Amino acid sequence: MALKVGLVGLPNVGKSTLFNAVSRAGAHVANFPFATIDPNVGVVPVPDPRLDRLADLAASEKVVPTTIEFVDIAGLVAGASQGEGLGNQFLAHIREVDAVCHVVRCFDDDDVHHVDGSVDPARDVEVIDTELVLKDLDTVEKRQEKTSRARRSNDKDAIREADVVDALSAHLADGAPGRTFDWPDDAGVLRRELSLLTDKPVLYAANVAEDDLPDGNAHVEAVRGLAVGQDAEVVVICAQVEAELAELEDDEREDFLAGLGIEQPGLERLIASAYELLGLLTFFTAGPKEARAWTVTTGATAPQAAGRIHTDFERGFIKAEVIAYDDYDRLGSEAAARDAGRLRIEGKEYVVADGDVVHFRFNV
Repeated sequence: MALKVGLVGLPNVGKSTLFNAVSRAGAHVANFPFATIDPNVGVVPVPDPRLDRLADLAASEKVVPTTIEFVDIAGLVAGASQGEGLGNQFLAHIREVDAVCHVVRCFDDDDVHHVDGSVDPARDVEVIDTELVLKDLDTVEKRQEKTSRARRSNDKDAIREADVVDALSAHLADGAPGRTFDWPDDAGVLRRELSLLTDKPVLYAANVAEDDLPDGNAHVEAVRGLAVGQDAEVVVICAQVEAELAELEDDEREDFLAGLGIEQPGLERLIASAYELLGLLTFFTAGPKEARAWTVTTGATAPQAAGRIHTDFERGFIKAEVIAYDDYDRLGSEAAARDAGRLRIEGKEYVVADGDVVHFRFNV
């Protein structure tokens, strides 16, 4: 399954322009609210020069990158949690993503309408956060009705759940997001069942004008200030520049980025931030038929990584033959790495590292 990131924000902040740029999926873009009726979905290959290098060294016939799925969710407005604008149907779409990328307008342009009449990132973020918290509060209050009845049974587990739900309700009522709630260690099932919108990791894409690249402006500083208290990442992008980059060839893109003083396109920086936010890493398989990238959670063991390829690999795991990418790159082949003693045999307890090139041995 691809990593899924939802793009949220007020109308006309540049979400669909950014979506077009990073996914090249052709989402409709218009300078008026609610141009996005259904969530546009684009599955984007994750750029990784290590994979291309491995494919060359292994003379692979096929190259398969790992992917990230961007979901462009319609612009939310004040009152969305109560059905204002296009309302609840779009809040439901957020439940399906792994992380939320909040696109915040950090550029001034009289030709681009703002739903509140002026550019104010702190206010705009608060509008979105408030609607998400209110929707979560509604979800939790419905759960409270059930737990209140269960509490009367004097069942210890029911009472413990009711206490957690009551505390969570008070937390949300204070305007705090679910991700800052102190979840008890034994509340994992409840947490998954509630699937709160504000419990998802968040990163901010501060959308600036081209002249404000690469570091941003005063509007971006306001977003950074908000992010500090949430342990959130802030990525400075220019959606319009990203749209232009998407139309260029690789060599032209490099020259264009250099002229702007940027080392990486916004897509790559967004993906890197999403991976860091979710604690993900990439390992590779490489051979004459295929070179492929795979995504796993940091801390995954060798059998768990094998299971990403096929469940049979995890069930029948015997061992993993592992070469660090740097060794593979330096020595030039699997055979050379083996001869140099850089191929390691790892067992079930081995924790996969970013960049590992792995060949799994298993019983069917």
